[in-house]
Amino acid sequence: MADIAIVGHTLGDNSLAAIGASAAIFELIFGFALGIGNGLSMVAARSYGANNKNLLKKSVAGSIVIGLMVTIAVMILSRFILMPLLKILHTPENIINEAFEYINIITMFIGVTFSYNLSSGLLRAIGNSFMSLVFLVIASILNIFLDIYFITSLKMGIGGATVATVIAQAISVILSVIYIYIKEPILIPRKKHFRFDAKLYRELLGQGISMGLMIAIVLTGSLILQYAINGFGYLIIAGHTSARKLMGFCNIPLTTMALALATFVSQNKGADRVDRIRKGVFYANLMDIFFAIGITIFVYLFSKNMIHLMSGSNSEVVLYNGSTYLKIASPFFTILGVLFNLRYALQALGEKVIPLVSSIIEFFGKIIFVIFIVPKLGYFGVMICEPLIWIVMTGQLAWAFYGNGYIRKMK
Repeated sequence: MADIAIVGHTLGDNSLAAIGASAAIFELIFGFALGIGNGLSMVAARSYGANNKNLLKKSVAGSIVIGLMVTIAVMILSRFILMPLLKILHTPENIINEAFEYINIITMFIGVTFSYNLSSGLLRAIGNSFMSLVFLVIASILNIFLDIYFITSLKMGIGGATVATVIAQAISVILSVIYIYIKEPILIPRKKHFRFDAKLYRELLGQGISMGLMIAIVLTGSLILQYAINGFGYLIIAGHTSARKLMGFCNIPLTTMALALATFVSQNKGADRVDRIRKGVFYANLMDIFFAIGITIFVYLFSKNMIHLMSGSNSEVVLYNGSTYLKIASPFFTILGVLFNLRYALQALGEKVIPLVSSIIEFFGKIIFVIFIVPKLGYFGVMICEPLIWIVMTGQLAWAFYGNGYIRKMK
């Protein structure tokens, strides 16, 4: 979010649009790394909940090995697909080079992003969500100061924003590792824990890849939606980018709640406390609904000011379309919060297929919108796309969660 605000205020609408044009690719890569990291940490959380310290250390060791393999694969693949992908998405010619510069640096250092997500996930797995949050805040503050320095003082342009993000995350990873080594040695595996265990690696790969694919499928749908958005010109791209970043910021408590809930469910699944799982999901949904109502009221009062603050733009096209997008999406945050909670809770229970089905629903829903709805309704079709899909996905996930054999066991 800091990248968007500082780029918008210092480099203008073109550079802001360049980040927006590559945002769907960035989110796809970042989301895949986040999903795998969180999936791997869920296995660790179940081991911790079952009080099996040896299995916990083996899970951490396996997560490191799998993470390294995935990082290398993504780095190699991205060398060949980034520019062709930007062209396929009809990225406007006046911003395509800046868009490539931004996303290229991100993928070169995807290992930092993966390590950042995995270290946070492992701390949450043993119930230390506070320090995970502390390192997130440190990375965010560093990112802001480095953005300002690289972009305004060193004149590095849009590439400076990416370098700032990578350095901030790297410092956060180093601090996380030092903290874990000193305060949480239970997460430090030894050489013997790296020995190959076929059963454990199947579970780690199944959980990690499943969650990574779940998020990747959703964000591939967003990539297709970006194709439609790119056809509306750089000003609408800039407004959309600002609105999406603000929406992501507003949803931080929802995603944080879902991640905390996933750890809670994993630990209680390990301890076989199904009653606590049901209560945890209920209260998480309730808190998300109240929070989302408050955010919606705030958005309706200040959406245009928020877009101006984020983008630095005075263009009426940017301000109107960005603020309208927020006003349409925000009332559905109540549904989105429940969706996140149910999806992550099912993953934490060890369900791999059902969350993937919800992602496939979103993927094909966005394709249908791009082909049939957006050409008729224009950018308004983009605005209503995700909220309507969220309703269908939440219904499917609620049916799956409350119909789950393990969850129904307490009745």
